[in-house]
Amino acid sequence: MRTTSRPRRAAVVATAVLAASTLLLTACSSSSDKGGEKGGGDANAKITLNVGDFGTFGYKEAGLYDEYMAAHPNITIKYDTVQDGQKYWDALTTHLASGSGLADVQAVEVGYIAQATNTLGDKFVDLGKTEGINPANWLDWKSKQATTASGALIGLGTDIGPMAICYRSDLFQQAGLPTDREEVAKLWAGDWSKFVDAGKRYQAQAPAGTFFTDSASGLFNAVLSAQPEQYSDASGKLVYKTSAGVKTAWDLSVAASQAKISAGLRQFQDPWNAAFANAKFATVVCPSWMTGIISKYSGDSGKGKWDVAAAPVSSNWGGAFLTVPKAGKHTKEAAALVAWLTAPEQQAKVFTKVGNVPSTVGGLQQPAVQGAKQEYFNNAPTGQIFAAAAQSIKPAPIGEQDGNVKTIITDNGILDIEEHGTDPAKAWSNVTKLVDDKTGH
Repeated sequence: MRTTSRPRRAAVVATAVLAASTLLLTACSSSSDKGGEKGGGDANAKITLNVGDFGTFGYKEAGLYDEYMAAHPNITIKYDTVQDGQKYWDALTTHLASGSGLADVQAVEVGYIAQATNTLGDKFVDLGKTEGINPANWLDWKSKQATTASGALIGLGTDIGPMAICYRSDLFQQAGLPTDREEVAKLWAGDWSKFVDAGKRYQAQAPAGTFFTDSASGLFNAVLSAQPEQYSDASGKLVYKTSAGVKTAWDLSVAASQAKISAGLRQFQDPWNAAFANAKFATVVCPSWMTGIISKYSGDSGKGKWDVAAAPVSSNWGGAFLTVPKAGKHTKEAAALVAWLTAPEQQAKVFTKVGNVPSTVGGLQQPAVQGAKQEYFNNAPTGQIFAAAAQSIKPAPIGEQDGNVKTIITDNGILDIEEHGTDPAKAWSNVTKLVDDKTGH
């Protein structure tokens, strides 16, 4: 699920059962709810569970909220989904500090999970102590990301973001590039710099008004996600200024911008959304959750024209966790909901609906995942493509400030180059100043 803008994924504010319109739900449940407080009271008493998330987690789309409520007639689920993941996180940390204004269930994006475990860990329920939850059911590195130094499991993994490249075969054909997904993958196999080279080939014969890819910022995230060293070292120390991975990703994204192969759009914002329907770009770096976004915004006109090819290098971009704040009113019931939503069977349903790849071992092995093909994407075997990529992921260390640094680099530094033609050296200097101001590092 997801980047900080999400995901890792973009979404409009959505509401189930009753309207919820604040950035974070302003109450754990309505004052009329009785019973179930902190897991106590009458187990059959009617209660409301509020869920706060960002982007497209797929639970509504897959019908999971309705399914859960049908099986638990005493429970009503309300959910609030926001588009801007950075604003969501900033608001969530504020509410965690005050112990008020929290939903019963709160999503946390992977870029912020280190901050959640290191400095906010005592604000969340230890889900490892919840009946029926076994951390070993998730990919080992996924569970470790949400485990505090004291051994508390504060979040259950929702999805991961194994990488592919989504491309428009009609635009590739017009630009004289191959369209078969196996041949397309060969254009850039093994090296992201080959992806930029393919972009230059495309741009030389591009259909009027189109670009090879949507965003240099998106390319930055994709390239960096394959690097063994990213924003922080193994101790959690912020090292982005000297990181070889950050330099590689920065240089390639700048090269893409300067070669004019990028449409220069800010991902997950309205102009980017509209550009899908208008076929303004031929590729999108495509973690699994991106397929749901593409089909949503490209609409019927894009069906069968989009396809999916392997990425240059296996990597992970995005993913998230569901947590239960201790300040919530119905922590026991919330933990049970979180356990059910992240179980392999439910993760498989989400994948088939919106493309979010399971983070559980059992979820990845589900026939619905392994055999999945997406009609919208020219019947691409997305289950095989993304599951294979997932097996090769070697995640880099995550530090507390990684999410903040990523947002500043992409939404300030690279976007400044794309939109205003700012000199890359000047843009990088601005990035370091902003990061210093935000993080004190």
